[in-house]
Amino acid sequence: MRIITVSREFGSGGRELGKRIADNMGISYFDREIITAVSEGSQLDENYVEAVLDRGLFRDIPVTFGHSIANMSAITHTTQKIVAEQHRIITEMASRGDCVIVGRNADLLLRDYNPLKLFVYADMTSKINRCRNRAPEGEHLTDKEMARMIKRIDKARARTHTFFSEIPWGAKEGYHLCVNTTDTDVKALAAILSDYAEHWFSRSLT
Repeated sequence: MRIITVSREFGSGGRELGKRIADNMGISYFDREIITAVSEGSQLDENYVEAVLDRGLFRDIPVTFGHSIANMSAITHTTQKIVAEQHRIITEMASRGDCVIVGRNADLLLRDYNPLKLFVYADMTSKINRCRNRAPEGEHLTDKEMARMIKRIDKARARTHTFFSEIPWGAKEGYHLCVNTTDTDVKALAAILSDYAEHWFSRSLT
């Protein structure tokens, strides 16, 4: 089974990279679909579910992760429900077959599937430019405000990551490949990484 997980800094282009890799390889792609499925499964508002999962609520909570989530009494019942449902949804998506899953700590949740784990990052200028190019109409953040937002989101992702692993978020030890998208054509990079992924999976099968 070919499972690729893409962890990424905000604004690094990891989402686009993951989608292009999935398209190149002809496999399924899951990103926003996870939030929608968790919302439906937990019967909670989609925006609320996304806020809970993105806020990085787990900084001071003594939780260990193995084959199940344990020691969750320190967080609210609703948060437990959302986290458990996310785990179930991601595992179910992976069990269907070859796919690329972006974010949501899928690299850790799916460790038993031996996924190819990518981490995508970029320098701040590149991330600001990418965010600005994709900003909704009417959004007028300064570079300083944009950088502050990016740092806040990445800090939350790093905190959430500690809920599942002792290896710091973004540390090279936690991934098979760390990819810098600064000043890089994501489409061309995706083609290269698709070939790399095919080679990586062929080696693991031999």
